[in-house]
Amino acid sequence: MSQPAVAQTPEAKELSLVGKVELRIALTDSEKKLEAMLNTYLAPLLLKLASDYMSVRNKERLDLLPTLVHGLADNYLESKAHTASLFNVLLRLLHHLVLPQRGTSEDLALRVRLGLAEKPRDAEFIATWLGKLTLYNNPTANAKSSPGLSPEDCEFLQVYGKNETWTSDSPNGLNLTETKIVSTKFLSSGAFVERERFIPALFASADSNSRLSTVGDDILKRATPVVSLEDPDLLQQLYDVLIGTRGPMGSLPARKSLQTKILALFCRSKEATTFTSQILQIVREALEPRSQDNATGTSAPKQGLDVSKLKAQIFAFTNWVARVGSEESLKALAPTLVAELRDYIESQGWHRINEESSNVTAAELGSRSFCYESIGLLAKACPGKILVEPNLDLLRWLFVSLACDSTGSDISISIEQALGSVLSAFVLNTDADVEAALTDLLLHNMTLKLGEVAASGIRVIRSTRYVAVRFANRCLPFHNVKARWIDVLALTNGPSERNEVIEEGRRGLDPFWYRNLNPLDDLPAIKRKSPDIPRYQMPEFHALVGLFFMDEKKGALGVHRRLSFGYNPAISFCRGILLHHALASNDRAPVVDVDWKKNIDAVIMNDEIGRKEIMNYLAVRYGTSGAAQTTLLQYIGAIFDGLVDESFKESDVAGNCLLELCSLGPAAVLDKVAPQAPQLRGAIFSNRHASRSIASHVFGILASRERAMTPDIDNMLKIFFTNIEKWHEAIGSQAYEVHGSILATAYWLSRKLFIQNECGLRGSEAVAFIRLIFDILDKSRDKELLSAATLAIDQLSLFGSLSPDAIPSPYSAEALVDKMKLRSEAGDEESILALGHFAMQCAEEEDQKCTLIQIVDTLYSLHEKRHPELQFAVGAALSCAAAGWESKSLIGLQDVAVGSTPRDAARSSILGSILEKVLGDCKTTKPALRQGAVIWLLCMVQYCGHMVEVQTRLRSCQAAFKGFLSDRESLNQETASRGLTLVYERGDRGLKDDLIRDLVGSFTGTNTSLAGNVSNETQLFEPGALPTGDGSVTTYKDIMSLAAEVGDSSLVYRFMSLASNNAIWSSRAAFGRFGLSNILSDSSVDGYLAENPKLYPALYRYRFDPNTNVRNAMNDIWSALVKDPQSIIDKHFDSIMEDLLKNILGKEWRVRQASCAAIADLVQGRAFEKYETYLSRIWTLTFKVCDDIKVSVRKAAMALARVLTADLTRSLEAGQSSRNNVDIMLKEVLPFLLSPSGLESSAQEVQAFALKTLLQIIKSSKAQILRPFVPDLVGRLLALLSSLEPQEINYLHLNADKYGMTGQQIDDIRLGSVKASPMMEAIERCLDMLDEEAMKQLQPSLENALKTTIGLPSRVGVSRVLVSLSTRHNFWFRPYADIFLKLLRRQVLDRNDTISTSFAAASGYVARMASNEALLSLFEYSKKLYFDSGEDEKHRIISAELVSATAKHATDRFNSLASDILPFVFIAKHDSNDRTKDLFNNTWNENVGGARAVLLYLNEIISAASPHLDSPRWSIKHTAAFAIADVVKSAGAEIKTSDAEIIWPALEKAVSGKTWDGKETVLEAFVNFAKHSTLWKSNQNIADQMQSIMLRESKRNNTQYRQHALAHLGDFVEACNNVDWYDRVYPVMEPLIQGLLDDDHDMDVDSKTGGPSSKITSEQTLANAIKTLLRSIDPTFRDHPRLILSLRQTLVLVERTMSRKDRVVMNAVMDGENTLFGKVAKVEHSEDLDATLAEYVATIFSDENGTEPSRTKAAEVAVCLAGSVGRGGLLVERLEHHLTFALSQERSPLIRQVLQSAQKAIRGGS
Repeated sequence: MSQPAVAQTPEAKELSLVGKVELRIALTDSEKKLEAMLNTYLAPLLLKLASDYMSVRNKERLDLLPTLVHGLADNYLESKAHTASLFNVLLRLLHHLVLPQRGTSEDLALRVRLGLAEKPRDAEFIATWLGKLTLYNNPTANAKSSPGLSPEDCEFLQVYGKNETWTSDSPNGLNLTETKIVSTKFLSSGAFVERERFIPALFASADSNSRLSTVGDDILKRATPVVSLEDPDLLQQLYDVLIGTRGPMGSLPARKSLQTKILALFCRSKEATTFTSQILQIVREALEPRSQDNATGTSAPKQGLDVSKLKAQIFAFTNWVARVGSEESLKALAPTLVAELRDYIESQGWHRINEESSNVTAAELGSRSFCYESIGLLAKACPGKILVEPNLDLLRWLFVSLACDSTGSDISISIEQALGSVLSAFVLNTDADVEAALTDLLLHNMTLKLGEVAASGIRVIRSTRYVAVRFANRCLPFHNVKARWIDVLALTNGPSERNEVIEEGRRGLDPFWYRNLNPLDDLPAIKRKSPDIPRYQMPEFHALVGLFFMDEKKGALGVHRRLSFGYNPAISFCRGILLHHALASNDRAPVVDVDWKKNIDAVIMNDEIGRKEIMNYLAVRYGTSGAAQTTLLQYIGAIFDGLVDESFKESDVAGNCLLELCSLGPAAVLDKVAPQAPQLRGAIFSNRHASRSIASHVFGILASRERAMTPDIDNMLKIFFTNIEKWHEAIGSQAYEVHGSILATAYWLSRKLFIQNECGLRGSEAVAFIRLIFDILDKSRDKELLSAATLAIDQLSLFGSLSPDAIPSPYSAEALVDKMKLRSEAGDEESILALGHFAMQCAEEEDQKCTLIQIVDTLYSLHEKRHPELQFAVGAALSCAAAGWESKSLIGLQDVAVGSTPRDAARSSILGSILEKVLGDCKTTKPALRQGAVIWLLCMVQYCGHMVEVQTRLRSCQAAFKGFLSDRESLNQETASRGLTLVYERGDRGLKDDLIRDLVGSFTGTNTSLAGNVSNETQLFEPGALPTGDGSVTTYKDIMSLAAEVGDSSLVYRFMSLASNNAIWSSRAAFGRFGLSNILSDSSVDGYLAENPKLYPALYRYRFDPNTNVRNAMNDIWSALVKDPQSIIDKHFDSIMEDLLKNILGKEWRVRQASCAAIADLVQGRAFEKYETYLSRIWTLTFKVCDDIKVSVRKAAMALARVLTADLTRSLEAGQSSRNNVDIMLKEVLPFLLSPSGLESSAQEVQAFALKTLLQIIKSSKAQILRPFVPDLVGRLLALLSSLEPQEINYLHLNADKYGMTGQQIDDIRLGSVKASPMMEAIERCLDMLDEEAMKQLQPSLENALKTTIGLPSRVGVSRVLVSLSTRHNFWFRPYADIFLKLLRRQVLDRNDTISTSFAAASGYVARMASNEALLSLFEYSKKLYFDSGEDEKHRIISAELVSATAKHATDRFNSLASDILPFVFIAKHDSNDRTKDLFNNTWNENVGGARAVLLYLNEIISAASPHLDSPRWSIKHTAAFAIADVVKSAGAEIKTSDAEIIWPALEKAVSGKTWDGKETVLEAFVNFAKHSTLWKSNQNIADQMQSIMLRESKRNNTQYRQHALAHLGDFVEACNNVDWYDRVYPVMEPLIQGLLDDDHDMDVDSKTGGPSSKITSEQTLANAIKTLLRSIDPTFRDHPRLILSLRQTLVLVERTMSRKDRVVMNAVMDGENTLFGKVAKVEHSEDLDATLAEYVATIFSDENGTEPSRTKAAEVAVCLAGSVGRGGLLVERLEHHLTFALSQERSPLIRQVLQSAQKAIRGGS
């Protein structure tokens, strides 16, 4: 017997049906079968998505998908149409697919569940077509084109011609926009990997629909870091979309916005630069868009924002290609691209935008700028083909563009940038043709003038001089003469030229600066100074002169006037080059450094051998006739031109150069120049002192030559003599002529006599001249003439022409000395030197009164003049007096080359005696003499150190100099220090060693033979001379401290040079390079110093001493001693560091400051392992010193801290390469920064820097490095948000009312500052580094912060962290959401409203990931908080904020539990507190649809509200009552009986009880309930109960409530018209009305609650009472006697009421009578009834003078009454009478019309 079949449940049947349909769809093997199958089953299948059974819905959504997606990729190859249909089904299904939340386990498992993990080809196929769907924008039938898609793609998406595919109102159609959105959301799910959804996401992100682009952007942000942009296949796909594919079936280019996005990605890919053909096409289409009807079907770009952005991005991509493209790619791209860009510019209009394009857009100007910049970059990247070629076509074009493009200043900047880009391409050019072409081009651009028309026919509007000079200095070698000519031209305009042009020109004429501009990085620094490098070679002198000073007749620019401000630089540069070649020819080339010219000057002035070598070079090279000599003559002629032009003011430099050449030049050249000497007449008579001096000197040299004796010169000499003879008459310009005549004659005569080898003055003219000179000295008071006479004495004496015997009578040598003494004592250096030179001609005599001794004594006596410059002049004069022409001070004064020196008197003992005298004076105690003596001794050693007398006394000189080291005068100390160095240099090797031993012995006590020992307490400086802030350096002890620390007092000698910047040393070349570095570098002491290990730590620290002198001296010592600083520092690193850490907390502020600076220098650039063990100590001590009492020490400590921070930051940015070091550094640094020594320090500077450092660490760190520290960092930073808040904020908060603010306003400001705080940004950065393990460690730290932090900033910060975790890091935070949601309950109760609101908002965000149980628990907590709050409004507000935040920030979760929370929301939205009400009201409105949605939750609302109607808390009770009232209001115009039965008990309870503010709202709902429901009609008990309630409420004594209750009673009477109400209402109203009328004269009193006054309330009550009474009369329930009775009773009250003439009451009577007469009209009339009604007529027209609205109401009542009258009778008569009278008085047309209609009704009725 068979088993009976088991009946299937409905759920099983539906599952079976779905399974069968899936099987049939899976088994279809052709498009037709599939189409038939879909037509039959698709609609029913989709309906099952709305099945009542969850299992069916899930099967539909997820089980059907694998069936559809499996094998799609293979199906496409077999049948595209079939695949298109399946894909369309997939799209339909996606609309009903509910995806799991992203990041959940369900989401991550979706790929496996759909089977795509096993079939990645299908996943890629689906992602690809979903991406193409995003691009599809043409859903019309048979559409075969869409940007980014091919015709085949469009047909596929259209399901091959199905017209209804994208017709949304078709049964089988889809909405394209919504389909794109659901498809993109599907892409964002776990069904696809990042590589598959990258391109579709890119397409979506560029869509104009924000709903689509937002999702696309989100996917793209997550996918981009994972996808390699160097993948050629990926790039090819993107290029195909970007520019489309060729052919009739090719795809169109993508939309502009998508193209822009793709190009932005290309700008991050080096591989993208290899697609040369595509890049060319992109640029071409950007510059010359193809028309829509061309072969590819590309549409022309639309003008607009997208087009502008696209062009900008194309040019950005072009720049990217130029910067990172490979050489091979650029060779293929650059020539074509440059040509295209250039054509584009020219097509716009070149040299300016076409005039017909009047509306030039900013986009067009931007494109033009980009084009220029791109040309520069591309040309630089591939110079060989397009830039560096003989014609220089492109460069020439760019220069013309710069000069002539009038588009605007922004364009010119782009052109300059392009020229700057291509500049480097010419730097290493070696092609001679290119160099020549470039030179000519630059010269041409230097000569262009603004406003002129260039050779191209274009007007020049912009100078190109700066760019031309810059190119010349960077692209042409230094030996290129035309390049240097360009530099000269840059200087010709002087102050009118731009500063940058002048500066660049000066640099080009300085070989040192040229080399700095053109460094050869592969050469060591010392090699760069070598002249052998071709690029650095000096230009040829003859070529320079030939170009600079070419004969004017040949048309070249060469005279001084045309060169103008460039004249002196040109002369000076040529002079430097000539002398450099001269020295280089003897292997003595001066070092090319910043002092190149000074080095040459020093050789000429002080180096006797070098001077002779120069003279020999000039004689050999230029001494014979030829081209070379012609060149030199041309150069001298150019100088002459400037010197002889009286009006030219720039000739001083040139004059000095000429004077130098006349002194050093070959005789053959000078002989040819000498005849030109008469041309100097104008300069000699110039009103400029410098011109007269130089011209006179040159004249003297030239005119004294044998071949210069021409008639012209003789005439000039006669003129000079004539002028001198008239000296006593000369004034003004004549005095200048006399001055020049004296100088010229003196220079000529002295050299003429020397050349002729004549001893003394011979000839009448010479004697007469010298007599005139002495007359002037004796009698003249003119300073210029006295100066000239003194110089004449000086020159004649110097060259042996004036001796004591040659002085004419009555003058004598003694008188001359006395006269010179007077002038010398007045501070005249010329007189001092003249004495010294005159002494050279005075013979030695035993007589102590001889002239020589008199002169020497005179010089000695000048020590009283405390002017160092004078004493140096005295020293030079003494050296001349003692050694004659043997003195080295005269090296530069012999300007006539005759093979011998001028005559001087023989010397035997005077030098020794002067030395002994000076050495003796060095020991004196007289300050002035001591200073003079030490300076004189220095001069004697310097100028006479080669002589035996000095050599034998070097040891005595050392002793003397040593004695001044303790002098109180700083100048004396410096002089002595330099003197010691000179003594050391003058000695031989043995002497040097002896001197060192003696000096060391004098300080160590082993040898006391040297005088002048110095003790520790010897005062060196005047108090205050070297201030240190808290005192001053006064004793030698301060200077010896370094040696003492080292433990070797012998080092004092090495550290004696406290180099000063005194102007004396810098102004005298002879002393400019003194110092002790030579001693320190000497081998005899080098080893000794190097073997003392204590030296280096102390010396290293002293290099950073705050005192400039000490610092400079120690740096000199260090440089001389330490030849290999790196190895020395590495070797002694530990000892140096220990010394610095020891002294950083020393007693002296200078030591502390120096230690800080030294540590900063020591650790900078050093390997971390080197100072790893010291790091913690360094940080600790650094922060201690940051709070130092001395400001400068604090600054040094902060500088050290910045160095440490920068080093740490660099390590952090280095990432994995320094991972181990960084871990160690962070473990040391972070705890310290967070400790009381850092962020918790009491010093604000320390706090601020610690915070800045910490933020910088967080910002720079890689995630994997900082992640272990994140949990602790977040907690600490949150706590610090409050502690670092300025204390002023707290004061302001407590005293807000004083400043016109509220505490809440201040809290809002504080909240804003927290959100914008750098610390908050750092916290967010830390959160970005979280992973699972870090989140696990963060949980307790954050939980502790939540419980323990105080202060608004920290509390708000915690809430923001929770928000961030919930939104941006929910994957890691989800497991902890329930915990924190529970913890937040207590936090929302914070006393501060801002904090409470912040935590409530955080709860809303956390609720997104909380479980249903946790969320329901939160809702229950909110309810409890609300209903148990008592009268505390704050708790109710918090409850509202919790619910509102959850609804706002976790909408999906809120809606899923709507039935549990919305009833409560509905109740609470009636709260009496405005804030609470608004929050709940907004929540309700945003989560329900329409007012009748209340009925969905009716049971829940009534159940929740009813218990609270009996609440002892008035606010809760009233809220519940209002909610019940609102339920009635929201129920609509018809309340179902079933709903009414639910509502009635609660409504009845709500309206019971005493009166309270707002109860009238509940009573109104009670009346509405009666109007809109029929419950009372079917239930008499309820009807009776309702009537009783209404009558009860109308009897309430509360005056404010009663007026509303009476009105609602009238409404209730109208609604419940099934009974006779008059007998119930009249007993209530009659005494009330009478009472109100009797109280008419009571005083009007204002309401205490701000409501209407007592009078207004009384009037409204009376109005409502009389109106309700009139409405209660219903003729249908009363017979005639009773009706007439009720009418008469009411009439009495009406008449009395109307007598008050109260407008509100009268209007209410009119309304009541209108209602009454309408009812009366429905019953049969009798005479008695009419008679009674006739009495009412008077009440209608009682207010004849009323307002128009009142009269209108009366007319309407009359019309109503007229409609109920019969034929004739009293009623008709009275009504007719009153109407007639009213019409006679009425002027309003409208009212008259109403009254007339009443008349008609009466007359028609009668």
